[in-house]
Amino acid sequence: MIPDGFSTAYATNYRWFKGDEAIWDDFLVGMVKTHSANTEVTDSAAAGTAFATGVKTNNGMISVRPDGTPLQTILEASKKAGKATGLVATSTITHATPAVFASHVASRANEADIAPQMLERVDVLLGGGKQYFLPQSEGGQQEKRNLITEAKNKGYQYVETRDQLHAAKGRKLLGLFAHDAMAAELDRKHTNEPSLAEMTAKAIKTLNQNKKGFFLMVEGSQIDWAGHAHDAAWAMRDIQAFEEAVEVAIDFAKKDGKTLVVIVGDHDTGGMSVGGYGQYDAKLEVLREVSATGNYMAAQLDKDRQNVKEVVKKYTGIELTDEEAKVIQSAKQPANAINEIISQRALVGWSSSAHTGVDVQLYAFGPHANQFAGLIDNTDVPKIMAKAMKIELKN
Repeated sequence: MIPDGFSTAYATNYRWFKGDEAIWDDFLVGMVKTHSANTEVTDSAAAGTAFATGVKTNNGMISVRPDGTPLQTILEASKKAGKATGLVATSTITHATPAVFASHVASRANEADIAPQMLERVDVLLGGGKQYFLPQSEGGQQEKRNLITEAKNKGYQYVETRDQLHAAKGRKLLGLFAHDAMAAELDRKHTNEPSLAEMTAKAIKTLNQNKKGFFLMVEGSQIDWAGHAHDAAWAMRDIQAFEEAVEVAIDFAKKDGKTLVVIVGDHDTGGMSVGGYGQYDAKLEVLREVSATGNYMAAQLDKDRQNVKEVVKKYTGIELTDEEAKVIQSAKQPANAINEIISQRALVGWSSSAHTGVDVQLYAFGPHANQFAGLIDNTDVPKIMAKAMKIELKN
């Protein structure tokens, strides 16, 4: 289970936001080094490749070595051993992190090339990205294949709403709940999309029909996107949604007794701090009142942004000062300006709009959980998992 972009600062801020321990706090076992083959600061493609294959690659590359040679993934090794396989994400299902487990391409941008590979290797696919499974019309460069039709012919049940997901049966399932990425957790109420926890529960139930067991990767994709946008409320709500998915997995693992649950972020995003702006304090309670992302609020502004105070008040409870209102009105990107002001009120600092290279924490529950102890490399994670699963990862 991968909370994308999640580091110690996110974990601490979430604890204050929640007002209690998170479920994973009891399962902390180690720390993970995150650098890629070609830089100290990884992207999700290279970090994911390390998690999937046990090998470092360059940023942007999907489960191939820096020279382009394909690498076997732990999902492929699980499939070869007769296990069921699944991928769940709130991004497009062809996005970097899910992609590394079931495809091999030189660039993470080739999502239309990733989609057909996934249908060859994965029994349960749940997330966004319907556009990459429909015929492409990019100057004839992509094959004009309808992968949804192909999936149905291969025995997948296809669903695209929350209700259809709950009603689905069978052993193979393709759920594409949005044309592009799924909604942020704060904005999910405006859609008919399932939650990450609901997708996780359905994936486990479907995959668990295989008597030889299963490999499942669940990504809380948009924690990372919130970090890039400095949207602290979005980050906290998507962490909350991820925690609910973790609860589903841990409940299953406790009853099953033979399942290992590993929870680890791929890198830090945004250089979040606990406290900031020169104060020895943190006010995460401010974020509990926020009911929409900065992107959603910016979309509610009128043409000259004269309604900025009303919009921010409606969705955050914050009374903007005249000066704060002017900052948003004059900003090139009003969503970012809104997010910065909310972060300042909550005393959540940021040092970057990109990733940072800090070590991240790893949590594990179940058989062999203690094998992840200490400071390990991200390439060690699938090697330990493969050993626990008694499967061979060939790289």
